[in-house]
Amino acid sequence: MNSYINEVTSAVNNGIKLSSPANKPENNQGKFANVLEKAITDVNKSQVISNQKTEALASGQIDDLHDVMISAQKASVTLETSVQIQKKVIDAYNEIMRMQV
Repeated sequence: MNSYINEVTSAVNNGIKLSSPANKPENNQGKFANVLEKAITDVNKSQVISNQKTEALASGQIDDLHDVMISAQKASVTLETSVQIQKKVIDAYNEIMRMQV
Protein backbone atom coordinates (compact mmCIF):
# COMPACT_ATOMS: atom_id res chain seq x y z
CA MET A 1 0.00 0.00 0.00
CA ASN A 2 2.78 2.37 0.92
CA SER A 3 4.55 1.69 -2.38
CA TYR A 4 1.46 2.82 -4.32
CA ILE A 5 1.38 6.06 -2.34
CA ASN A 6 5.08 6.61 -3.05
CA GLU A 7 4.54 6.02 -6.79
CA VAL A 8 1.70 8.53 -6.92
CA THR A 9 3.67 11.08 -4.89
CA SER A 10 6.72 10.75 -7.12
CA ALA A 11 4.56 11.03 -10.23
CA VAL A 12 3.00 14.25 -8.96
CA ASN A 13 6.36 15.65 -7.90
CA ASN A 14 7.85 14.90 -11.32
CA GLY A 15 4.99 16.67 -13.07
CA ILE A 16 3.56 13.54 -14.65
CA LYS A 17 -0.13 13.80 -15.33
CA LEU A 18 -2.07 10.94 -13.79
CA SER A 19 -4.95 11.44 -16.17
CA SER A 20 -4.21 11.11 -19.82
CA PRO A 21 -6.26 11.03 -23.01
CA ALA A 22 -6.01 7.23 -22.87
CA ASN A 23 -8.06 7.25 -19.65
CA LYS A 24 -11.27 8.33 -21.28
CA PRO A 25 -14.50 6.88 -19.85
CA GLU A 26 -15.11 4.96 -23.07
CA ASN A 27 -11.80 3.13 -22.69
CA ASN A 28 -12.36 2.40 -19.02
CA GLN A 29 -15.82 0.98 -19.70
CA GLY A 30 -14.32 -1.53 -22.09
CA LYS A 31 -11.62 -2.49 -19.59
CA PHE A 32 -14.18 -2.89 -16.81
CA ALA A 33 -16.40 -4.99 -19.06
CA ASN A 34 -13.47 -7.25 -19.91
CA VAL A 35 -12.52 -7.69 -16.25
CA LEU A 36 -16.12 -8.41 -15.30
CA GLU A 37 -16.53 -10.90 -18.13
CA LYS A 38 -13.33 -12.71 -17.13
CA ALA A 39 -14.43 -12.90 -13.50
CA ILE A 40 -17.83 -14.33 -14.42
CA THR A 41 -16.19 -16.80 -16.80
CA ASP A 42 -13.83 -17.95 -14.03
CA VAL A 43 -16.73 -18.47 -11.61
CA ASN A 44 -18.62 -20.44 -14.25
CA LYS A 45 -15.54 -22.51 -15.07
CA SER A 46 -15.07 -23.50 -11.44
CA GLN A 47 -18.75 -24.48 -11.21
CA VAL A 48 -18.51 -26.60 -14.37
CA ILE A 49 -15.34 -28.34 -13.17
CA SER A 50 -16.97 -29.09 -9.83
CA ASN A 51 -20.04 -30.54 -11.53
CA GLN A 52 -17.94 -32.68 -13.87
CA LYS A 53 -15.89 -34.09 -11.00
CA THR A 54 -19.00 -34.77 -8.93
CA GLU A 55 -20.64 -36.63 -11.83
CA ALA A 56 -17.45 -38.59 -12.45
CA LEU A 57 -17.30 -39.59 -8.79
CA ALA A 58 -20.97 -40.63 -8.80
CA SER A 59 -20.49 -42.74 -11.93
CA GLY A 60 -17.35 -44.39 -10.53
CA GLN A 61 -14.94 -42.94 -13.09
CA ILE A 62 -12.76 -41.37 -10.37
CA ASP A 63 -12.15 -42.40 -6.77
CA ASP A 64 -10.48 -39.27 -5.38
CA LEU A 65 -13.11 -37.88 -3.02
CA HIS A 66 -10.71 -35.26 -1.68
CA ASP A 67 -10.22 -33.70 -5.11
CA VAL A 68 -13.98 -33.61 -5.68
CA MET A 69 -14.61 -31.96 -2.32
CA ILE A 70 -11.84 -29.41 -2.84
CA SER A 71 -13.18 -28.43 -6.25
CA ALA A 72 -16.70 -28.16 -4.80
CA GLN A 73 -15.46 -25.89 -2.03
CA LYS A 74 -13.51 -23.75 -4.51
CA ALA A 75 -16.63 -23.36 -6.61
CA SER A 76 -18.68 -22.49 -3.55
CA VAL A 77 -16.19 -19.89 -2.33
CA THR A 78 -15.85 -18.24 -5.74
CA LEU A 79 -19.61 -18.06 -6.16
CA GLU A 80 -20.15 -16.65 -2.66
CA THR A 81 -17.38 -14.11 -3.22
CA SER A 82 -18.93 -12.96 -6.48
CA VAL A 83 -22.34 -12.62 -4.81
CA GLN A 84 -20.86 -10.54 -1.99
CA ILE A 85 -19.01 -8.32 -4.47
CA GLN A 86 -22.24 -7.85 -6.41
CA LYS A 87 -24.01 -6.77 -3.22
CA LYS A 88 -21.25 -4.28 -2.39
CA VAL A 89 -21.33 -2.81 -5.89
CA ILE A 90 -25.11 -2.40 -5.76
CA ASP A 91 -24.87 -0.78 -2.31
CA ALA A 92 -22.20 1.62 -3.58
CA TYR A 93 -24.29 2.46 -6.65
CA ASN A 94 -27.35 3.13 -4.50
CA GLU A 95 -25.31 5.34 -2.18
CA ILE A 96 -23.99 7.36 -5.13
CA MET A 97 -27.51 7.76 -6.51
CA ARG A 98 -28.69 9.13 -3.14
CA MET A 99 -26.03 11.84 -3.14
CA GLN A 100 -27.24 15.35 -3.77
CA VAL A 101 -25.43 17.24 -6.47
